[in-house]
Amino acid sequence: MAVGKGIREAVRERASGLCEYCHASEEWQFVRFTIDHVIPQSKGGGDDLENLALSCRNCNERRGNRCEAADPQTGSEIAIFNPREDRWNDHFCWDESGELILPRSDKGRATIALLDLNDEFHHATCQKVRKRDVEDGYHPPACDAIVGHGGAPAVDGSRERAGE
Repeated sequence: MAVGKGIREAVRERASGLCEYCHASEEWQFVRFTIDHVIPQSKGGGDDLENLALSCRNCNERRGNRCEAADPQTGSEIAIFNPREDRWNDHFCWDESGELILPRSDKGRATIALLDLNDEFHHATCQKVRKRDVEDGYHPPACDAIVGHGGAPAVDGSRERAGE
């Protein structure tokens, strides 16, 4: 069953226009982001709003129908980041340059590896785009933790320091 226009718009609004995996902004991309089934349809996931996430094409295609991946540090197979259940800042943060996503948990490591969030195995195109976006002043998203520059927004809107 196709996801209706109203639900697609609700997914985009809830995600604030960000890929819910790599936090790229759809606003600055040439290709519109896709609607991802967090629990893939092939594994029984439905088209309801609580099972959908906004995803850039890279993240959606690299994820496929996988919900688990090997943690590259331990080799253990674990659940990857689930944007409906997990908080991004609990599992990821940006390096000081704002160009690389760093893991903050085993789930973060496994997700970075599976989705190649830093594009290390695909010509580092994402890093080049992020560098330009940082230089242009609209990346990383203000809601994201940055190593050495602060963490998630505090109650007053300022950043808290992220773990090194």
